[in-house]
Formats: sequence, C-alpha cells, structure tokens
Amino acid sequence: MSTETTALLRTLKRCKERAIEDLDAAMREDPAATSKLMVAIAYQGVHAIWAHRLAHAMWVKKPALRPLARLLSQLSRHITGIEIHPGATIGRRFFIDHGMGVVIGETAVVGDDVLMYHQVTLGGRARGQFKRHPTIGNRVLIGAGAKIIGNITVGDDCKIGANALVVKDVAPGTVVVGIPSKVHQGDVIGAVGISGDTSDNDEICAVAGIEAAGLKANAG
Repeated sequence: MSTETTALLRTLKRCKERAIEDLDAAMREDPAATSKLMVAIAYQGVHAIWAHRLAHAMWVKKPALRPLARLLSQLSRHITGIEIHPGATIGRRFFIDHGMGVVIGETAVVGDDVLMYHQVTLGGRARGQFKRHPTIGNRVLIGAGAKIIGNITVGDDCKIGANALVVKDVAPGTVVVGIPSKVHQGDVIGAVGISGDTSDNDEICAVAGIEAAGLKANAG
C-alpha cells in the first residue's frame, strides 16, 4: 500500500471518529435528541460543524483553496443559518443547539466540549489582519444571544448567561450574566447586585438562561 493511500485511510478514519464524537456530543447535550440517525439528518448545528471542518481544512492546508472554502462556509450559512468563518479554529465535541443566528469570526478559537446556543456572536471590535476574535476555553457553556467581542479569553468551565455582553477576559470557572457583563470568580454577577447565595437569584438567573439551583443551563 502506498504512502498516499495509507495517509488517506488514516484521514478518513479520523474524520469518521470525529463525526461520531459530534453525534455523541449532541446526544449528551440535547435531551430532545432521540437517536444519532435523527441528529445526523436533522440537526443544523451538527451540519454546520461538519461543513466547517472541511472548509477549515481547505483554508489552512492550501491557500489556493481559500476562495472555495469561503464559498462552502457561505453555502453552509444559507442552509443552516449558522455562519462560521473557515479560518476559525473549532475544538472537538463542539455542539450548537438550535443554532440559528450563530456567528463565529475568522480568528476565533473554540475549545473542546463547548456547548453553544442560538444567536451567539463571537465577534471582533477592530479591523486588520490580526487576532481580533475571542478564544473560548474547554467545557464552556454559552447561553442564547450572548455576545463575546474582541480578542479576549473565556477560561475553562465558564458559563456565559443568555444575552450577556462580554468584552473582557473571563477567569476559569466563572459564571457571567448581564449587559454589560461583570465577572467575579465563583459568583453569579449581573447588572443588579447578586449575593453569593444563589437561592434568592431565580429571577436574574432565569433571565441569564441559567437555573439558580446548581447553575445549570436552561436548555429550553
């Protein structure tokens, strides 16, 4: 067997493994998912990620293919309602639930095991050919409508509440809510004062898309 054939077989095997991981992530994160077959057929968030993996490979490996990669990303956007620039770096087991309206910019980096809901933007606030989009750590939950803007870092195991506006670095393990958002290690922080006792914070946590008890995401 030639070296080229061996390399191709390895690539195909890796693609299959990643696709299975994506399906497993959807089954784990979405209680409404009934089967891997249904996820593979009907979940636009998974379709967008698969299209991005191909477009990203084209973008980084062969500059001559970048126009084609861009067209593929726009076709995916038209079909799924999710726009991921082919230059963005996406980790493993990334799941976008519902998905419509998600925008991920060119220099964004998303870690492993990230859960993202609809209408999220990972955007830039500067012009130029440099790192201008956010870096998202591992095991981060990003609630519906959240806007994370600029070359900032969201640490591992963070939870970003629904509709939060994040423009500064977020320390690992932090829960962030509010417009503009405020972050404090170990606390839930919003536009109004919130005590460390989350039992009295049902209203603000509901607005953030996070349950006060256990600070779990509200999958809606």
